[in-house]
Parts: sequence; structure tokens; C-alpha cells
Amino acid sequence: MPVDDRDKNAAPPLPEPLRVPVADSHTHLDMQSGTVEEALAKAASVGVTTVVQVGCDLKGSRWAAETAAAYDAVHATVALHPNEAPRIVLGDPGGTSQPSGAGGGWSRQDAREPGGDAALDEALAEIDRLAALPQVKGVGETGLDHFRTGEEGKEAQERSFRAHIEIAKRHGKTLVIHDRDAHADVLRVLKEEGAPERTVFHCYSGDAEMAEICARAGYYMSFAGNVTFKNAQNLRDALAVAPLELVLVETDAPFLTPVPYRGRPNAPYLVPVTVRAMAAVRGIDEDALAGALGANTARAFGY
Repeated sequence: MPVDDRDKNAAPPLPEPLRVPVADSHTHLDMQSGTVEEALAKAASVGVTTVVQVGCDLKGSRWAAETAAAYDAVHATVALHPNEAPRIVLGDPGGTSQPSGAGGGWSRQDAREPGGDAALDEALAEIDRLAALPQVKGVGETGLDHFRTGEEGKEAQERSFRAHIEIAKRHGKTLVIHDRDAHADVLRVLKEEGAPERTVFHCYSGDAEMAEICARAGYYMSFAGNVTFKNAQNLRDALAVAPLELVLVETDAPFLTPVPYRGRPNAPYLVPVTVRAMAAVRGIDEDALAGALGANTARAFGY
């Protein structure tokens, strides 16, 4: 049904509950309204019983680790977002303090003075420390973002990405990738460095051909609410060919709210909307898909 413009900032209604529980494989509770308790309760009421809280900078990564330690339903990942690395090294090149939109919209801090390579090394050392914690199941979101960061920031991004891959492998944690307009370079770096045993492409944004490449490498592909967008046929084509055992679902909340609530605040409780759209694309039963998604997420993050 169409969304009333007067309600565009209102939280969407609760969807019909899933009969088989699933996990939101990528969310940002710290960027959503309300308390963690409220978010988890609403999610659980519709069958979303687990969430992966994702860090994007040092403050957010510490918060993710603390929150995962406090709630059994929350698992954490820690990282410097691809747009955070050049902000640390160079200051704020190319306006990266603005939200990045699809594929991990993110905005937390104001512009800052350049810190150079030493500041990036210091920040990566803290991510390394956090990655060792038992409640931290992944290192991410890391990767490359050629949409927001220009040529002057690419070196810092790639250096940070390579460091995150090493941290994930050393601690035996899942690598969570943010890939925006950088498919070839992300795949190149993964091949050069050697990907961790478990690698997740968060908010998968490639096409069917790339999905086949990821499948051959054993990479998980996590689909967000934008798979429901009218102009996202490439994502639906990718979902149709991705091996079921490598498919995850996420919100990337508060971003990427699925149709018919696009533009309104996203939250883990809206996962069922995306699950049902994904089931339609795959041509399989909703319960069967939910069962696979739940098992896949637990396997992907080792919980």
C-alpha cells in the first residue's frame, strides 16, 4: 500500500511474524531510536531473534562489543568503516562525514584534523584488541567505498581493508565487507590477501555474474531491503543464482528500509518484509527460506 507522506518519519507497523526465526545479520542499533531492549523485543515479537550489531568506528565498535556482552541476542562486529580510514589519515576528504546511503549509509563524527598513518595504525590496534573479545564474532564493516571517497583516500582505504583482513584471520573471526562501487578492487584485495574462512558481503550490491564469483569462493551474500526496490533487478538476479546456503538477510538499519516503507526508519523487526520478498524471488516457501537464513547466519558468524 502507498505510504502517506505525513507518516514518512513514523516507524512502519509490525509485519506478520515469521513462523521460523531468523537473524538480522547486519544492523546499527546505536543509530536507531529507542532503547536496545525495545528494539530486541520488537524484533523477537516477529521472529527476528538474533541481531549482529556492526561497528563503523572506534566509538561504535566499543559500543557494539559492550552491547553484545550485555545481551544474549546480540553479536558484535568491530571495524573502521571504509570511509573512516581516510577521515583518520587525511581529515575529511570528499565530504565523507555525510551519509553514504545504499550499502551501509553511515555518519557519526564531524570533520577532524588529519592524523596521518600513525593515527590509522593506532585505531587499527584498538580494533585488533576488540576483535579478540569472545562476544565479537566479526571484523567489519570494512572494505572499499569508491562512491564516497575519491582518489586521495583510496590508499588509506585499501591499507585499512588489508589490515582488517589480517586481524580477522588472526583471531578466527568473520570478515564483513562493505563494497560500494568497488567490486573488482574488493575481489582483487581478497584474492591477494587470502580471505578469512568466513567472509560476508554485507548489503550485497553486485550482479548475478559477481554472485557466481562469490559462490565459487564460498563468500556469503547478505541481502538488505534494497532488494525490494524497483530499480534493483540486478540484486534480484543475483539472489536468484546465489547458492541458498550462502544467502543471509539484513536490515542495515536504520537505512535501506524495504518497500512499501522505503524512506522511513528501518529496524530489525522489518526483516520479515525482506524475507518474504526474497522468498518470492527464489520461488521457495517462506518457512524454508527462513530456516536456511537462520542456519546460515549462525554458521557465518560462528555462534
